[in-house]
Amino acid sequence: MLIKNLAVNLSDDRSLIEIVAHQLKISTEKIVDVKIIRKAIDARRYKGSEIKFIYNLEVELLGEKKSLPKTSQKILSPQPYALNPIIIGFGPAGMFAALTLAKAGLAPKIFERGGDVDSRQIAVEKFFANGQLDNNSNVQFGEGGAGTFSDGKLTTRLNDEMMSSIIETFIEAGAPEEIRYLQKPHIGTDNLRKVVKNIRQKIIALGGEIFFNAQITDVEISGGKIQAVIVNDDQRIAADKVFFAIGHSARDTYEMLLNRGVEMESKAFAIGVRIEHPQEFIDRAQYGVDFQNPKLPVADYFLTFKDTVNQRGAYSFCMCPGGQVVAATSENDRVVTNGMSNFKRDSKIANAAILSTVSTNDFADFGRDALCGVRFQRYYESLAFDLAGRNYFAPVQSVGDFLNGCSGSKNFLTTPTYPIGFKAVDLHNCLPKFVTSTLENALRSFNKKIPNFAADDVVMTGVETRTSSRCRILRNKENFQSINVEGLYPIGEGAGYCGGIMSSALDGMKAAINYLKFV
Repeated sequence: MLIKNLAVNLSDDRSLIEIVAHQLKISTEKIVDVKIIRKAIDARRYKGSEIKFIYNLEVELLGEKKSLPKTSQKILSPQPYALNPIIIGFGPAGMFAALTLAKAGLAPKIFERGGDVDSRQIAVEKFFANGQLDNNSNVQFGEGGAGTFSDGKLTTRLNDEMMSSIIETFIEAGAPEEIRYLQKPHIGTDNLRKVVKNIRQKIIALGGEIFFNAQITDVEISGGKIQAVIVNDDQRIAADKVFFAIGHSARDTYEMLLNRGVEMESKAFAIGVRIEHPQEFIDRAQYGVDFQNPKLPVADYFLTFKDTVNQRGAYSFCMCPGGQVVAATSENDRVVTNGMSNFKRDSKIANAAILSTVSTNDFADFGRDALCGVRFQRYYESLAFDLAGRNYFAPVQSVGDFLNGCSGSKNFLTTPTYPIGFKAVDLHNCLPKFVTSTLENALRSFNKKIPNFAADDVVMTGVETRTSSRCRILRNKENFQSINVEGLYPIGEGAGYCGGIMSSALDGMKAAINYLKFV
């Protein structure tokens, strides 16, 4: 039996079995099992009503004929294919493409420019500690992709039956089972490091091979078909089917592909800053008097604003409850920020990006080709690096200074969590004027939605530029292949077709499945 949208008050301390028995007007003895299918929180209050949990439940009753459990879609049966497809990048798209192909009996070869997750962790900690950057193994590159050093959010607006297969794969690899039913599931960067390692080991057990510190530095294309890839400038590997899951920060790989004639185009994205608050402040704003209730998770938020003056949108992005701001550059002499949190989200600091949209027209001063957005990003990342002292410190500013046209205040509500160091400056000097103007208007609007969200002493850290891919590698909708290079499969966020862990993983799976239809 399926019970949908069962509302349970926060103050209700009965077990789910007791609640279901009351709902069905039966005794608890007649209930064999209650399984949570979905759990959400309704924090809206109507005429003094309580915060509620909203459940979808699968209930098994005594004497009831038990239906066979629904199995996730069987994607493919193992087949003895002899081909060995190449996969570039081991983020979500590359990982799930590789897993799908390995399950089908192929032996994919995966090349990841960064290190395995353990050596990558060492490189990231070294950068956080002293600003010593490894250009190929950092927050952006390495096993698991950029998502490994994030909040590990598994939310997506896509509604696809294959999503359940991705979730089950994560759980089998060590993710908490609650991601199966929570409305806003997350794994946390600490769990993600274990999960990606276990998925890698599964791919290897199925016959796949993974090579770390192996960057694809060139490709050979002849007659409109891919012929080979070049690894680390000196190793040639013949290949007629290559999945490019390069991630949104692989700027040198974009340039190489463009130089080899692969069709690409620039695309819109968003840039801005990171804003930080005490987590308790966000909890109070969202939960009111119940903010300390142990049943409730740390609160998050999502804010949007339409700037009619600048004709742009602004919004919060990648909100990380109980997390920290991280140093996310992958190139020398540039500063980039992102957000990260562990599974427990217990840092007591909330952070999120506050972004303004950027259109392709805004790149006019940086060229008209597919990489003009990359040059645009690099320019402002370099300004941030220079402004904060050319030592990978981040530029920071209080909201009060930002809105009032001054700078230098250091009496912040929370100490900036950016790990390397920070310098109080004027963030107007490392972002485009149309962005700062939009952010000013957005902050005033957000302050009305969440009182004191834009209080004078709230701190902001710049710059957030790697929100999504700024170019798209053009591909056919029917077969996922490049529109002008046969055998080249652009997939994932770096290809410009999706964003986030779940949608990227789904894109990799679907591309692999489509490929297998024609093997």
